[in-house]
Amino acid sequence: MKAFRLLRWSGSVLSPRTGQWRVHHFHPCAPRSSASLRLRSTAPSLLYEPPAENNGDQGVDEDAEGLTNTIRDDQPVIPEDMPERPQQENPLRALPSPPVSKAKQSSKLAALHARLLLSSRLPIETLARCLVDATADSNLDFNNTSLSILGRDLYSYYTSESILCRYPRLPTAVVFAAMSAYVGPRTLAQITKEWGVELVAEPGGEVDPGYLQCKRHDSMLLGRTSPASDEDPAATVRRWQPKIVGVNRPNPEQQTWRRGVSSMTVYDDEFGDLVPTRPSRSSRFKGEVTTTTVEDACARFVQAIMGAVYLHRGKQAAKMFFKEHILSRHLDVGSMFDFKQPTRDLSRLCAREGFESPVARILSETGRLSRHPVFVVGVFAGKEKLGEGSGSSLNEARTRAAVGALKGWYLYSPLEVRVPSDTEAPNARPWKPVLVDIGEVIV
Repeated sequence: MKAFRLLRWSGSVLSPRTGQWRVHHFHPCAPRSSASLRLRSTAPSLLYEPPAENNGDQGVDEDAEGLTNTIRDDQPVIPEDMPERPQQENPLRALPSPPVSKAKQSSKLAALHARLLLSSRLPIETLARCLVDATADSNLDFNNTSLSILGRDLYSYYTSESILCRYPRLPTAVVFAAMSAYVGPRTLAQITKEWGVELVAEPGGEVDPGYLQCKRHDSMLLGRTSPASDEDPAATVRRWQPKIVGVNRPNPEQQTWRRGVSSMTVYDDEFGDLVPTRPSRSSRFKGEVTTTTVEDACARFVQAIMGAVYLHRGKQAAKMFFKEHILSRHLDVGSMFDFKQPTRDLSRLCAREGFESPVARILSETGRLSRHPVFVVGVFAGKEKLGEGSGSSLNEARTRAAVGALKGWYLYSPLEVRVPSDTEAPNARPWKPVLVDIGEVIV
């Protein structure tokens, strides 16, 4: 390789290097005048460089030694007793939840806002508040408690009116099961996953506000046994499960009493479950409510979104949001029935409605004396056929025919379904009362 000479003006063209120059990299033909040395950096090197070996050129070694001593003399001397500079802590770590000012800087919030097709009238700061659970931030001005209460009531109202107006003869137990399938905690937790919302490992002010902020239960509270425990895991789960007490029941201490359909309608929640004892507002500020389950946190988030849409957009936008995300899901209501004695229930139903007593008749059969016979039985009330069923025995076919007759009665649906909330729309037709059945058969 040919050597080339660097002129004096080359230092103004080439960028100066930082750090101490390695002397043994100099070419013997390069100029070593004092003018060219001024253009070189005299910053101290952070790495230790061993002394250059003697390559036989004494002139180069002497100049290199002089240059190295000049650079070392110019280095600043740091006293040993100089105190270290204190590290500044992030002030966001002291906050229980991300500040409101970080909402507009989060790409996750912007993506979630666009994914849910929310209006620009719903600010992104409100969406960030919907992601803060009460276990992460106990301040009611920054968590989603108020929004989730409003959203839960709206979900219950829209869902119950849709079910009762579409199936006015459903038994109360099936209505509770349908309500739980539409807006229950497990369903809302699944919706949260479908929306692409992720949970934060530990809430705090320094995390991205696009995560769901909550404090989860400990492993022992979830019923997990320790490695040294030899007891039954199922017993441990039952022991660590919280004891639910209905606050609205006249005898909350008698949890083993039988709960009928009427008491479930009056005292329990919209799903027919016991209302758990809710902590007071003072206990929340004292830090007693510190953990929650992932399912409940996700459910409160979806409910808070509904409350935010109602507050910022109004009733019609909230109802449209409910139809698009909740009511659009397919639900097989016929699979929720569980009849213990369908033939007896059908006889009581016919007696209550003034029909003739049901009679089972064989419609067709094949292979009676074979290994796989098939019987088709129909249930008649006078000349009207109420139901039909098939089975490998006469008793099985008669039971299926009775179940089919009961489902045909309870799953009745009018041709035009209108709900009371439809009258809230502008220029809506006046409300006409719909059919409401007296209820299921009481045996």
